[in-house]
Amino acid sequence: MRRRSSAARWCALLAAGAFAAAFVAAPHANPHLGTGRYLYVFPDRGLDVYDISAHHRLVLHLDLPQAHAMRGVAAAMPTQRLFLSVGGNGGANGNGSIVAIDLLTNRVVWQRNYPTGTDGLAVTPDGSRLYVPVGEHTMDDRWHVADARTGKIVAEIHAGPGPHNTVMSPDGSRVYLGPRNSRYLYVASTKANRIVRRVGPLLPGVRPFTIDNTRQLAYTTATGFLGFQVSSLSTGRVLYTVPARGFSASKSLGTPSHGITLTPDGRMLFVIDVPNGYVHAYDVAHVPAQAPRHMADIRLHHLLVGHESPCGGDCGRAGWLLTSLDGRYVYVGDSGDVIGTHSLAVVGFIPALANSRYPIEIDWRDGVPTRTSTRSGVAP
Repeated sequence: MRRRSSAARWCALLAAGAFAAAFVAAPHANPHLGTGRYLYVFPDRGLDVYDISAHHRLVLHLDLPQAHAMRGVAAAMPTQRLFLSVGGNGGANGNGSIVAIDLLTNRVVWQRNYPTGTDGLAVTPDGSRLYVPVGEHTMDDRWHVADARTGKIVAEIHAGPGPHNTVMSPDGSRVYLGPRNSRYLYVASTKANRIVRRVGPLLPGVRPFTIDNTRQLAYTTATGFLGFQVSSLSTGRVLYTVPARGFSASKSLGTPSHGITLTPDGRMLFVIDVPNGYVHAYDVAHVPAQAPRHMADIRLHHLLVGHESPCGGDCGRAGWLLTSLDGRYVYVGDSGDVIGTHSLAVVGFIPALANSRYPIEIDWRDGVPTRTSTRSGVAP
């Protein structure tokens, strides 16, 4: 991994207003973060780390050439590893790779190329196995199961075509598989590596989704639909279809709601509205007994228009949402805006997040990473 020169790093920190409390690694040192909650963001070929408790101040930037054409990110605390899926996501977009990084040293531990695409991956909470979809731009239906120590494929799971996004349950017993070209969300056992339930039929084209921490409910978005659906994970049935009322989207836009997230307590849900420049908030505390209740339409300060730059792939600002582990903030990928969940308003801006849809939270104590969210906000 190539780091910026000391002078360049100081300039970047000064530009972000972070001089007073910033941590910058000396040349050839192994940079450590202390005790705190940190947001990791991956603009193309880079890593920016922000201190959540210090008004999202930039505390570390690393040049990371391997983070080119990002497709997914996951972290495992027991092994102190960060995993990136990069490169092609199948079909005409070509094949991809997985990169494993030591969180303590920020050094690449291994990188493995695959004869398929790679996409939004997940890791078991113990850090032993990776679940890697072979890419949304293919009619293949495989998720590879890889040994997280080496990246070697040890098994595979067949679900719907266009393997795209993956969510791991908090206890690691289930993995949820979202195929872009399917009307079903698939649930697989991580012990047997086989499908145990289909959820749906959903609106066609499973896009970003999340689950509640009790493993009772799935919240999914769909190709061409502005809004979300709620389904039971125990029965596989759709419970509610919730459009963003009062708003419309061009049918030519692939996924107008390319981002959905729950607060960790499962009481509030946020879904992005890319074409209109909003995030819509809902009270879901009483789901499934009651339908989601609309709370607010939050106008973004930085709209999702134009393209990421620099960019290695999928450069349009499709959007993404991630909730902080304490439930106080919602981070808007490809916009950079930070929403406060109490005020239901934009309360901040993160520069790197305006140019990336790949954030993840990692919390540290005494120089050791101790807790992480998934990219979809689900916390082990």
